[in-house]
Amino acid sequence: MARATVLGRLTWRVATVAAVRDETGTARTLVLDVPGWPGHLAGQHVDVRLTAPDGYSTQRSYSIASAPGGDRVELTVERVPDGEVSPYLAQVLSPGDPLEVRGPIGGWFVWRPEDPAPVQLVAGGSGVVPLMAMVRTRAVGGSRTPFRLLYSARGPAAALYRDELDRASADGSGLEVTYAYTREVPDGWGRPPGRVDARLLTEAVWAPEREPAVFVCGPTGFVETVTGLLVAAGHDPARIRTERFGPSGGRS
Repeated sequence: MARATVLGRLTWRVATVAAVRDETGTARTLVLDVPGWPGHLAGQHVDVRLTAPDGYSTQRSYSIASAPGGDRVELTVERVPDGEVSPYLAQVLSPGDPLEVRGPIGGWFVWRPEDPAPVQLVAGGSGVVPLMAMVRTRAVGGSRTPFRLLYSARGPAAALYRDELDRASADGSGLEVTYAYTREVPDGWGRPPGRVDARLLTEAVWAPEREPAVFVCGPTGFVETVTGLLVAAGHDPARIRTERFGPSGGRS
């Protein structure tokens, strides 16, 4: 049975685009109906394959943004300038179109609702996508596990899911969201533009004594910097899980 489950996840399935939703000027969410979808965990990803009429094919990995449930999966794709796959997914693909997917993939960078530890999420750019799946999974299950999200983005207009996150952090469920804007800040913002540093981590992240489960996702340089700051602040490296992507269009 276990082997059959693994093989099923390695099988390419033809999904149908049910809807598309613009998240920012450069990012779009694809809502996919995937017949026979085996289910996923918050934090997992899928492979997406595109095949040209001449037979040339290429594939990329994209994190799942949605909470588990049924045969519907959501992917949020940030358009990469001069990218081979993301421009098609984020600009061309339309409802009714087919899309080949394979997964879910990954078992390390996942959050399970039965884990009682406080959760600290740290995202850089589109690295918020798998962390959003965790936020949504918590909400769907009615969990009261303490959650904090520190989200670094270029500015308010570049922050994915900002309205949803703001609503969720105001509903009294225990989700706390802190934004770090690196290029542009809103009027009256209490901090100048800047990257995540040791001071901000001290203010926005659970103290090491709380022994939080920490998930960090974003570009490689961001992940390495944040992880180093967390360890220097006293967080147990064994409790820090990381997921990173580069400029070549890998995980997003």
